[in-house]
Amino acid sequence: MNWRGALDRLADPSNAALLILAAAVATIGGAFAYEARGFLPCELCYKERIPYYAAFALAPLAAFLSQTGRAAAARGAFLLMALLFAGDAALSIYHSGVEWKIFAGPSDCSGALTAAPSVEDFMKQLQTVKVVRCDEPTLWVLGLTLANWNVFISAALAALAVCACSSSTALVTPPRGAPAP
Repeated sequence: MNWRGALDRLADPSNAALLILAAAVATIGGAFAYEARGFLPCELCYKERIPYYAAFALAPLAAFLSQTGRAAAARGAFLLMALLFAGDAALSIYHSGVEWKIFAGPSDCSGALTAAPSVEDFMKQLQTVKVVRCDEPTLWVLGLTLANWNVFISAALAALAVCACSSSTALVTPPRGAPAP
């Protein structure tokens, strides 16, 4: 099989939707596994998960729509996933910059720590506040943080959704049993 044939199969809307869904399940499953091992996510990490949760619904919907001949609606679902994952890649670039101290992070999870006015106030804060800092990564995998990895994963999923959206199969998928154009 040549590369063009493999890319065409990958960009087929049904295959692309299943791949996006599998990547979303694996990514969120991995995040939950890391949490179970004590690696708590920061506020930006939680926000970076939103497109994956959306893909749980949008990817099967896109596959169903493309299989039933609703090409315009399928393209809409793929376009929405592409936009969500492209935005997630941008957010992950920002998060990576916060981790590398290039950008200032959100005030609720990065920046200077403020001291409590008294020991009593400090003890109250310890009981009520648990802040995981966005600018201090807790886990590195092969020399990159999870935010760094998410840049690549989200960009790849956005590109896959764009390919599926613009695939000729997505543009003219006939309903099952209907003659092909």
